[in-house]
Amino acid sequence: MKTLLRILPFIVLWFVTTPFSLADLDQIKASGELRHLGVPYANFVTGDGEGLDASILKLYCDRIGVRYRYVKTDWDTVIGDLSGKKVKVQGDNVEVIGEVPVKGDIIGNGLTMIPWREKVINYSIPYFPSAIWVIARADSPLKPILPTLDLKKDVEVTRDLLKGKDVLGIKNTCVDLDLYNLSDSRPIYKEGVTLNDLAAALVKGAAEISILDVPDSLIALSKFPGKIKILGSITGKQDMGFGFSKESPNLLVSFNEFLGELKSSGELTKMILKYYPGIDRYFPEVMK
Repeated sequence: MKTLLRILPFIVLWFVTTPFSLADLDQIKASGELRHLGVPYANFVTGDGEGLDASILKLYCDRIGVRYRYVKTDWDTVIGDLSGKKVKVQGDNVEVIGEVPVKGDIIGNGLTMIPWREKVINYSIPYFPSAIWVIARADSPLKPILPTLDLKKDVEVTRDLLKGKDVLGIKNTCVDLDLYNLSDSRPIYKEGVTLNDLAAALVKGAAEISILDVPDSLIALSKFPGKIKILGSITGKQDMGFGFSKESPNLLVSFNEFLGELKSSGELTKMILKYYPGIDRYFPEVMK
């Protein structure tokens, strides 16, 4: 008994610090449940079981015959919650610095495909088009660029607008300014500001300019009518996908097959337009 008491703290520590529950398709079917890791964001995950990604994953659960369970997470921990790896990110580079418990099977919250994430997790086939737009308060003297048929030129003209300006962003997300080589601007990272309230922070005067991805920009335009404007894009087209552990190859194959069928049937288009009406004005390919 004395020996057990001596080693008990170490046993508890092992369970706390060791990753668990990495699951591929067979294990998920055996458990009868799929855990959806989701950061409440835009209309992908509303936090109450609704949203584009939640709806897609519920259909997939029906397809494979398991229960759907939503696991709320945040941008700082979501990659570790899936992969079991704690990482340190600098631009496109990532370093694994520890292990953390695994809490879910699929990330679904409008996860932009960016290089450092692809070093840690796998992505599904793309399902949602995006880009990084520059938004400004309506009272800013900066004017939207005049688009041409040369996207590369349009991007350069937009990037020129940011030179010498304070620009809002958020570290370790798709709006981390370090990802886009904006060294001529002055990045601002406000403590406590999340993707969900970045546009609100801009409207309140935290800066004159912010970068924001397409889905959040569309929501911001409807949420703050007449208070913000889109200046242009600092990237070409980006894609969003669902995130998978590199230890779940069969789950990825199965989901990609399902998502491909959802696309080809036209059902995915209907779902996207439900949650993001008007996106086809900017990305007509969603109608295909």
